[in-house]
Amino acid sequence: MRIPLSRRNALTLGAAALSGALARPAIGQGSTKVLRFVPHANLSTPDPLWSSALIAFDAAYMYADQLFGLNSQLMPQPQMLEGYELSADKLTWTFKLREGLWFHDGERVLAKDAVASIKRWSGRNLFGKRMASQLNEMVATDDRSFEIRLKKPFAHIPYAMGATDCFIMPERIVGGVDAYTQIKEAVGSGPYRFLAGEWDMSTRAAFARFDKYVPRQEKPEFWSGGKVAYLDRVEWHIIPDAATAAQALIKGEVDWLERPLFDLLGQLKGSAGVKLEVVDPLGSWVEIHFNNGIAPFDNPKLRRALFPAIVQSDYLVALFGDQTEFIRTGVGPFLPSSPYASGVGMEAITGPRSLEAARKLVKESGYNGEQVVQMIPTDLPTANAYGMVTNQLLRDLGLNVRLDAMDWGTLLSRWNAKENSAQGVWNVFAVGWAGLWVTNPGSHIPLHGQKPNPKMEALTEQWFDAPDLAAQKAVCEQIQLLAFEEPPFIPVGQYFVPQAHRDSVTDIVHAAVTPFWNVKKG
Repeated sequence: MRIPLSRRNALTLGAAALSGALARPAIGQGSTKVLRFVPHANLSTPDPLWSSALIAFDAAYMYADQLFGLNSQLMPQPQMLEGYELSADKLTWTFKLREGLWFHDGERVLAKDAVASIKRWSGRNLFGKRMASQLNEMVATDDRSFEIRLKKPFAHIPYAMGATDCFIMPERIVGGVDAYTQIKEAVGSGPYRFLAGEWDMSTRAAFARFDKYVPRQEKPEFWSGGKVAYLDRVEWHIIPDAATAAQALIKGEVDWLERPLFDLLGQLKGSAGVKLEVVDPLGSWVEIHFNNGIAPFDNPKLRRALFPAIVQSDYLVALFGDQTEFIRTGVGPFLPSSPYASGVGMEAITGPRSLEAARKLVKESGYNGEQVVQMIPTDLPTANAYGMVTNQLLRDLGLNVRLDAMDWGTLLSRWNAKENSAQGVWNVFAVGWAGLWVTNPGSHIPLHGQKPNPKMEALTEQWFDAPDLAAQKAVCEQIQLLAFEEPPFIPVGQYFVPQAHRDSVTDIVHAAVTPFWNVKKG
C-alpha cells in the first residue's frame, strides 16, 4: 500500500504544531543529587487507576508501592508483603505487610489501607473485577494482616497485584472513591514523594526522596526487589518540542530524555556524554483504537474492512525509518513475546495487502459517508506520527475524516469520559501501549473496546477459569480469532524506544515502566 504522506512529513507536521508553543525552559546545571528528566508526555493526573496513560504509571511507581512486584521473568514477588499463605482449598489468601511501611503523610501503612486500595482497584481493573466477582469478603484481621476469602479459586491474585494498577494508598484517600473518579491526593509509601505544590501539568512535576522508606534487601529486578532512592529530587521538565529536548540533553541542561524523537537518535548517539539505552525489554505495541459504541465504527464489518489495507511497516517506518533494529512487524492481538500469541487468524495481518480490496469492503459494509472524528495528540511525537499514517489510511479508503488535534492530556480526558457529549464525540485514534499490558487477556484493555463484546467477555471469563497454561492458550486462540472477526482494534506493530541520558546517569533498572529507584547520578 502506498502512503503518500512521507515519514519526514509526518514528523514535521507534528513538530510544526508545537513550534513556538513553549520557549526553552530555564533549566540550570544541576547537582549530582537532582535528576532532571524529560518525560514522554505531560502528567495530566498522577492517578494510575483513573488514567490508562503510561505517564501516570511512571509517576505512580515513584510515589506508591505494590503488594507484589514482577521480576524479569514476569513472576510476582512479595514487595510490600512480609509473606502470604493460601489455604488448602485455595479459597482464602492471607497477607501480612512487612514492618517499616509509612505513607508520605506520616501515617503507618495498615492492612485497612490495603483493603481499601484493593476494593477501589477491583472496580475497574480487569483482574480486579474478576476477583471481585468471586469474592466472599476481604477483611483486615489486624494492623498488618488481611484476608481475601473467595467463593471459588482465583490463582491470578499475586500476578494481578504486581502487574497492574493495584497501588496501595491511604484509606482516607481511596476509601469509598469510585474507580472512575480521580483521587484528590497522590499519597503513597514509595521511595519518592510527589510534590503536589510543584506540579503544573503543562510544565513540570517533582518528587523528593522519602527518608522513611525502607527498601527490601533483594537486588532490584524489573519491578521487584530493593527500591533504593539515591537521589534527593527528581524533576520532570515538560519539553514538548523534540529538538529542543534533545539539545537540552546534549548541553547537559537535563539528564534524561525518556522518548527522544527517532529522527534525532543519530545526533544523540554521536554527542559526547550522551548514551542511548533500551530500558523497556517489552517495548510498545501500537493499535488503531475504535469507538465501537457509536456509528460508524459500531459496525464490525467496517472495522474489519480496514485489515487488507494495513501495512504494519508503514507505521513503524514513520517512527524509525531505516532503523529496523527497533521495530517488529507481523504483530497480532497479543505481544509476540507473550505465551498467548499464536498464528491463528494472522493472515489478516500477514496476508496479501490491497488498498482496493479494503475500499471494496468499506463499500460493502454499508458505510455511507458518515463523519469519522479522529483524535490525534500534538505533544506526543510517537502517537502523532502513527496518527498521521492512520489519517492518510482512512482518507485513502474513502472515509469522511475530521482530524481533531489536541494535547495528550485532553485526548485522555476525552477518551476516558463516560459519555461523549461533555468532552466531544470521537470515533478513532492510534495509540501505543506498554507491552506488558497486552501479554494476557486479564490486562489487555483494548480487547474489550469502548463497548464490551459479550462474546469477548465470555472468553475472558473462560481464560480466568482455565486450570493450566495449555487450557489458557486454547482460549486465547479463540480470543484472537474473535479479535479479527469483530475487531475492537487493529494491531499495527511493535517497537522498542531507546531512552537517552547523560553518561553520568547509571544503574537504570530495566523494566516496562521507567523506574527511578536504584538510579545514580555521578
